[in-house]
Order: sequence, then structure tokens, then C-alpha cells
Amino acid sequence: MSIYEPNNLNKVQINFSKIPKMLWIKTLHIIFMVTWFAGLFYLPRLFVYHAMSKDKVSHERFKVMERKLFYGIMTPGAFLTILFGGWLWVLYGSTDSWLEIKVWLVVLLVIYHYLCFKHLMNFKYKKNKYSHIYFRWFNEVPVILLIAIIYLVEFKPV
Repeated sequence: MSIYEPNNLNKVQINFSKIPKMLWIKTLHIIFMVTWFAGLFYLPRLFVYHAMSKDKVSHERFKVMERKLFYGIMTPGAFLTILFGGWLWVLYGSTDSWLEIKVWLVVLLVIYHYLCFKHLMNFKYKKNKYSHIYFRWFNEVPVILLIAIIYLVEFKPV
């Protein structure tokens, strides 16, 4: 089955109806995972700058940026990543060890996402007690988890 079909201009077009459903689900899972991670990487970086800011105008600007990133990009990305990932899991029906480990790493990401929410609220209500150095280290957590998840998905070592 080829997804490519010639048209009348001697060009090849992709017939999207011939692409298996699982590939669409996997594509959407990856797209939303990238979206979620963009937020997971950027929000803690905003926290770094927010923790360093001294004036009211900067604080207010960071609160708006953080809120929009968290609610407009990160949270929908997280929800849709998990939705399409769960759908893939149901379709594959896999119980391989690598996938179980990946799921636990995603659980850690959800906890990290929740911690980002807690920090967001602390900044919103002027209760932040952490320095920019803490947030620089906090910012590294999703990097480590992303490396581990990609390794598991690509190499399936266990």
C-alpha cells in the first residue's frame, strides 16, 4: 500500500486517507509532546528571570507570560500528549518493560508540571521563596527526563 499517488501534473501527492490511523495518532502524540516540552523548558526559565526581577512592572509582565504559557501551551500540550500516548498504548497493547518505565517517567513529568503550577501560584501571590539559582537547577529536570524517555522509545532496552 503506497500513500503516494501521481496526479495529472506528474507530481506526487500524498493520499492521507491511506496512512494508517496509528501513524496519525503517533504524529499527534509527538507534536503535542514537543509542545508540552517547549513549555516545560521555557516556564522555569521565566521563573529564573522573574526571581531576579526587582520592579513591579517586570513582576506583572512575568506573571502574564507565565500564566499564558502554563494555561495556553503547557497544560493543553500535557493533556493531549497523555491522551494520544494512552491511545497508542491501547492500540499497541504493549506491556514491555521499556514502556512501563516510560509511563513512570511521564508520571514524573506530570508531577513536575504540577510543581510548575505551584511555583506559578507562588509568584502570582508574591510568596516565592526560591532564588534564580534554584530555578536554574529546577529547569534541568525535564531535560533529563526527555533524554531518558527518548532513549527508551528508540532503543527499547528492557
